[in-house]
Amino acid sequence: MELKSLLDQTIIVAKEAGAFIRKERQSFDLTKVEHKGFNDLVSYVDKEAEKIVVNGLQQILPEAGFITEEGTINKQEDVYNWIVDPLDGTTNFVHGIPVFSVSIALMKEGEIILGVVYEVNNNECFYATKDGGAYCNDTKISVSQAPSLSSSLIATGFPYYDFEQVDQYMELLKYFMINSHGIRRIGSAAVDLCYVASGRVEGYFEYNLNSYDVAGGLLIVQEAGGKVTDFNNGDDYIFGRQIIASNGNIHQELYDQIKKVW
Repeated sequence: MELKSLLDQTIIVAKEAGAFIRKERQSFDLTKVEHKGFNDLVSYVDKEAEKIVVNGLQQILPEAGFITEEGTINKQEDVYNWIVDPLDGTTNFVHGIPVFSVSIALMKEGEIILGVVYEVNNNECFYATKDGGAYCNDTKISVSQAPSLSSSLIATGFPYYDFEQVDQYMELLKYFMINSHGIRRIGSAAVDLCYVASGRVEGYFEYNLNSYDVAGGLLIVQEAGGKVTDFNNGDDYIFGRQIIASNGNIHQELYDQIKKVW
């Protein structure tokens, strides 16, 4: 199946899950929240949304395996694997903060070839295919042309369970507060990446991430003209649990400071 057809069908699946999430948010009951671990929240909405996504994707590409956040299915295959976060930004969802998304990526032999991130609240669907450019709701997007950190807005995610490197993290926050337009903590890694891709922020960094947090968005950044690396300026950003994404112009400045304190 060609990538364009795969993409179109994947977008339909992402929006179907998003419609379910939007409907459930209207009457969500906080007592139904579960804890997977310290500060790691999950609800029936995450699990049901994942079932919607998995069922839809199985029909699109039956031979593909899955890496999923909620574990409704985790069966990896040699060639194709879907990487799924059915509700990226669960804590925002639970507290009624309107930034959360459905994130889907298709990986072929270790390389992401398709990414879809559907931000539910603004009805914004970001997507990209390998060598096909990046889009939001049918409009082509590109990274910001800001030339330096001093003219940039930076996004990040705060650690919520592993605080061993919190001092280094606070040092980074202090530096970026002083030397940029500011820092934003949006609450969905997938959305952070899409905001880099669309030029809303110039850079994003975070650690202690999983593949399903970043897989959908990282190709969108790359296809929008941005740069993605791990904290070692390498390419272990899908499973390496660390990511730096930028418009490219400020990447060295971000990397240099992270390397200095990390």
